[in-house]
Amino acid sequence: MAFAPSIFKAYDIRGIVPSTLDENVALALGKAFGTAALAQGEKTVAVGRDGRLSGPSLSAALIAGLVAAGVEVIDVGAVTTPMLYFAASTLANSGIQVTGSHNPKDYNGFKMVMAGKAIYGDEIQALRRTMDDESWTLRDGGSARTVDILDDYVQRIVGDIKLARPIKVVVDSGNGIAGASAPAIFRAIGCDVTELFSEVDGNFPNHHPDPSKPENLRDLIAKLQETGAELGLAFDGDGDRLGIVTQDGQNVFPDRQIMLFAQDVLSRVPGGKIVFDVKCSQRLAPAIEAAGGEALMFKTGHSLIKAKMRETDSPLGGEMSGHIFFKERWYGFDDGTYAGCRLLEIVSRHPDASAVLNGLPSSFSTPELNVTCAEGEPHVLVQRLVEQAKFDAPAKVSTIDGLRVDWPDGFGLIRASNTTPVLVLRFEGHTEEALHRIEERMVALLHTVKPGAQVGAAAH
Repeated sequence: MAFAPSIFKAYDIRGIVPSTLDENVALALGKAFGTAALAQGEKTVAVGRDGRLSGPSLSAALIAGLVAAGVEVIDVGAVTTPMLYFAASTLANSGIQVTGSHNPKDYNGFKMVMAGKAIYGDEIQALRRTMDDESWTLRDGGSARTVDILDDYVQRIVGDIKLARPIKVVVDSGNGIAGASAPAIFRAIGCDVTELFSEVDGNFPNHHPDPSKPENLRDLIAKLQETGAELGLAFDGDGDRLGIVTQDGQNVFPDRQIMLFAQDVLSRVPGGKIVFDVKCSQRLAPAIEAAGGEALMFKTGHSLIKAKMRETDSPLGGEMSGHIFFKERWYGFDDGTYAGCRLLEIVSRHPDASAVLNGLPSSFSTPELNVTCAEGEPHVLVQRLVEQAKFDAPAKVSTIDGLRVDWPDGFGLIRASNTTPVLVLRFEGHTEEALHRIEERMVALLHTVKPGAQVGAAAH
């Protein structure tokens, strides 16, 4: 049976229900994943799902496939992706979350951990081949049992976090799955919480759960002003990413969050390597170095950052998209709720939380910009850009993931997305003039390989 090739992404399996992704896909994935897990000596697999409408039926089919392959399944039910990772760190070493992340409501998919590692790239393609060829091995002995992990997860966080003073916050879960757990956790660590859209509803009736988009933060900003709360926290659909808004409505982007987290972590892990992706601010590396750490820029992609952190024994990593990974005091996986708790712990040591965040180094920057391309075209274009790009000193060129050019007063980035057929562009300048100069230079370079390319705001 051949499945839609488009659903096998770089870091997960994801598609539109029911046109490209349905129970047949979930059943086949369960059989393929179970076969691969047992081949690695992994007998137990945890399974969770987010709040999407298609979650229960896809999860049931996935579990049936895993059981048919001879696996012992621990079904943790409706949980955030981080809670599934928690189960795969404490009850098992492998797990699958049925989630559409921050995509529109008719999407769903699967994020996977095998033997303690997030699987991506070639490993996902290997599962695809097993599914297409039906070359799995089915065994007797499979089983499924249900476990509620919420109490253990809450106790683990509450036991780790110590606020210096109570903080009043607004939490916007966007009707995603984080609404079922995050507000209670913030209360448990000592916060006064006003809730927005905590009811889990896969129709997402209020706004889409993607805090990286400014329009999705309007309700949070309005409620902050209405309540006089100190900070606003917003979650994406599956709870692995966090948005932060200050009292005056400023969005604290993830690369600036990492500056604060790095200062804190490095106070206990001096000299640690802090890993971040190529989309992050030029201001980040100097902030890490000033705090006594080693700044390590790497490719975009949550699975890739996690792998690099394991390789370098890094205590902290993060991505511009909002995935923050704590290894120090935690398990190394991305968790929006835990990152929010760590942030509140730091700012609670100061009388004014917003002043701490607004005081972090900042620049003038564009949001993530996209150029729509044909399937397969982005990587070809980036290769051509890398081959012909000529920049004089003091510009510094990095080709670790696309083409990033750093000048003393800002940077430009053009890279190929690993998940959709688009080029991803981002520009930053220490002044507005520098930003415009860099943007013009990089877009002119882009037009040498794709004449007439239209640059627009990213759509997720």
